[in-house]
Amino acid sequence: MAHSLNRRMFLGGLGAAAAVQTAKMARPAQAGSADKVLIVGVSCSPRKGKTTSRAVQEALHAAEKVDGRIETELLDLGGMEIKGWAGGAGPDEGAETVDDFAFVEPVLRDPRLGGLIIGSPSYFRSMSSLCKAFLERCAVLRSPTLLLADKPMAVVAVGAYRNGGQELVIEQIQTAMLCHEVLCVGGKPRAHQGATLWNAYNDDITKDELGMESARKVGIRVAEAALKITGTPA
Repeated sequence: MAHSLNRRMFLGGLGAAAAVQTAKMARPAQAGSADKVLIVGVSCSPRKGKTTSRAVQEALHAAEKVDGRIETELLDLGGMEIKGWAGGAGPDEGAETVDDFAFVEPVLRDPRLGGLIIGSPSYFRSMSSLCKAFLERCAVLRSPTLLLADKPMAVVAVGAYRNGGQELVIEQIQTAMLCHEVLCVGGKPRAHQGATLWNAYNDDITKDELGMESARKVGIRVAEAALKITGTPA
């Protein structure tokens, strides 16, 4: 079932350096997980648990229903501090950056990872600054090997208007993720580019029935593609 990454459970009682080291350790193998395919959803809204997170969750729930081998995990970045890439050899010119990306990175390195769903609100017809920082920091997943290569990736975008820049956000995220050689996918019919949702109901995104349906279609498409690519078709 879908579950959220809670940074508090990492930080309790640990100093910053120790917490970073703990978070970067390999995730332990889970019993009976050999045939499981993990779909990770990333909500890149600074508003934790709000419309973008809810929309990504809807996509993950739909992905789970495709096949019993699908597992999902939600990374809600709301409230986290993730610095952008400063250029050069790494985020801080080769120096290790200590921030909350240390808790996100191990999930993206999980050997079961079969697909990604990235969600962002549309701010001024563009992805959020948090989303941009997250995408930049994913550069560590490109070296020495492209860890995300050939994995299906789709986008969920939420705007304050029905035509509030959601499709631009989808294109921006797809363009960045092509640097990882991911396979960009959309959704099922009428959501071919990705999921576009309209926050017109005081943060109750579930009332946007058309948008929620597009999120579900994205989840289904990513799950089906992940199963085919991993050789475990539904």
